[in-house]
Amino acid sequence: MKIEKGRRVRLKVELTAGSDVIEKSTVEFVHGGGTMLPGIEALLVGLSAGAKAEGVLPAKDAFGNPEMHPKKQMRRSEFPADAELVAGLRFAAKGADNGVDVVLQIEKISGDVVETRLVHPLADKDLAYKLEVVQVTDPRPPPVPVATLELEDAD
Repeated sequence: MKIEKGRRVRLKVELTAGSDVIEKSTVEFVHGGGTMLPGIEALLVGLSAGAKAEGVLPAKDAFGNPEMHPKKQMRRSEFPADAELVAGLRFAAKGADNGVDVVLQIEKISGDVVETRLVHPLADKDLAYKLEVVQVTDPRPPPVPVATLELEDAD
């Protein structure tokens, strides 16, 4: 079975940015479901179990079109008081529940409203990848067999 949109994929993945190992694990995802980096998904189309791929994914291809990254409107008061806010400037911020840090890039400033775009912290870095497709399956469960019921005579 080949990888295509909607297939469940189990993948050994190693991603590095420079000398930093970003990910080294076995992951499972539904292809096209939006949980895998768009650039990695594009590399996998048409591969089958046992296939391997290795190379460098340019930063511009790794995280998809930056214009498609989500925007967020914020108040000027949410930024450091001494910060000079200008379009293009980036700020690091803690993710929800102290999760992964996010980068806010200022897109536009209108009075007290600052329009930002959420940018992946590694969006400017090329990613070296080593991939091995472990398994490709259909994520839908098999059909449930229809049981035949014996009807009792109703007296």
